[in-house]
Amino acid sequence: MHQLTAWGLTPGVGGYDAAILVVAELSANAALHGRVPGRDFAVWLAYDERGGVLEIEVSDTHEKCPVPKAPASDDEEGRGLMLVEAVADRWGIRERRGPGKTVWARITEAR
Repeated sequence: MHQLTAWGLTPGVGGYDAAILVVAELSANAALHGRVPGRDFAVWLAYDERGGVLEIEVSDTHEKCPVPKAPASDDEEGRGLMLVEAVADRWGIRERRGPGKTVWARITEAR
């Protein structure tokens, strides 16, 4: 995550570790569940240095929205979103221009 270090965020400090987990989980979900043949997914990051807020968005072209599963669920899908919920201040899903959806998360450094 070269961009995070370029912004001055470092492993073990602030929201760096949470951001790595969120980007990895949302990207894995997009690659595994959001894949549409011939189309890729996109990752977008933004950092507000003054507020210490990192925004993460992962967009794919599949219309199916991910659904978090309950911790006791035997289903192996959807558990990663529980991790996202645990480390992000907020997260959600929204439609995007064109086909598909965007899953987003916000992480505050002090968290």
